[in-house]
Amino acid sequence: MERGRSSSTKLSSSPFFFFFLFLFLLLGKTQARRERPKPCKSLVVFWHDILYNGANRRNASSVIVAAPAWGNRTVLSSPNNFGDVVVFDDPLTTDDELSSKPVGRAQGLYLYDSQAVYSAWLAFTLVLNSSAHVGTMNLIGYDPLLNKTREVAVVGGTGDFFMARGIATLTTRAFEGSVYFRLRLDIKLYECY
Repeated sequence: MERGRSSSTKLSSSPFFFFFLFLFLLLGKTQARRERPKPCKSLVVFWHDILYNGANRRNASSVIVAAPAWGNRTVLSSPNNFGDVVVFDDPLTTDDELSSKPVGRAQGLYLYDSQAVYSAWLAFTLVLNSSAHVGTMNLIGYDPLLNKTREVAVVGGTGDFFMARGIATLTTRAFEGSVYFRLRLDIKLYECY
């Protein structure tokens, strides 16, 4: 009788053994995926945006092109600018000052996509033309504006950034109401050709 029990105990414990072995192997692969590789290229640029407000036509580098039914195209809508679509052609510099020499342009759009949270969805191209870099980088992603840092994906590029893939970390450096903001873009590329 003892012999029968021990063999049935062995059989009933073997599925548990294989389950835990499978779980251990799965967790091991998950841990390996979490380690970030070292970037193959990185750069930092500053994005300066001046929104047209009806009075600053000469200095504006962005404009509201669509607004919700209750809004208009010179003042961002409430609540949380929801429904506004802004197109921009903004200068990029290598330091915080707008007066410093531009190294390119940020061109694209952002749209405010939430009534509950102050956030935007970004789709734009960095057009770089400096002694250090020539080419474009395409970026896209969700931007929760009140977070200290946010990340958007680098999904492609041309020139020095041919088929680049990576992450751009956005940090708000300054803002003046809804008319001006300056962001620091810390770009790390993980696929470079």
